[in-house]
Amino acid sequence: MADPPREGGKASPTGSVNGGSSEPEAAAAAAAAAAGNARVRLRDGFERALGLSRVVVIVPVIVLLLSAMSSFAYGTDVFVRSVARVVKDPELTSHNIGFLLLLTDLFLVGATLMIAAFGFYDLFITRVEAGGLSRLPGWLRMRDLGDLKARVISMIILVAGVTFVDVAVDSTGGGLDTLYLGAAVALVIAALTAFLRFGA
Repeated sequence: MADPPREGGKASPTGSVNGGSSEPEAAAAAAAAAAGNARVRLRDGFERALGLSRVVVIVPVIVLLLSAMSSFAYGTDVFVRSVARVVKDPELTSHNIGFLLLLTDLFLVGATLMIAAFGFYDLFITRVEAGGLSRLPGWLRMRDLGDLKARVISMIILVAGVTFVDVAVDSTGGGLDTLYLGAAVALVIAALTAFLRFGA
């Protein structure tokens, strides 16, 4: 006659001893751990791709630099084509003053585009540290988007002022039109200054 089973040795339906973890529980824990690892890998991969996506900013940087060089080249071309006429007629006329203001305007626009290019590169790609560009002036290094905004808006205000003076010098119409233009430019400059000072 077989001995009765001892206490504590009763087998469970799954074949494991009472108080131990069953095979389905272990499989579920392993599946949960695998799912957690997959989520972590997916998150890390997405964050890595998101970080690398900032390299796309190199496209506007290149476009801005090419635009700046185009503005400088156009200003140089205007100077070369007009300097002979200025030499022949060296009188201090409104046309000659307007020519010089036009050159100033073109070069200021080019400088504004170049500042924007440096700002995008400094903010999104990498800081300009030791190397070929380490001689950049301190005001051209951007710490955040507010610095880029301040530089570009300041240049826009300067360009707007020079453009108005250029138009006012070359103006042959009534003074009322020039007054209206000056008021409009002053309003734009005041709005930009207020945005620069109080904007977020």
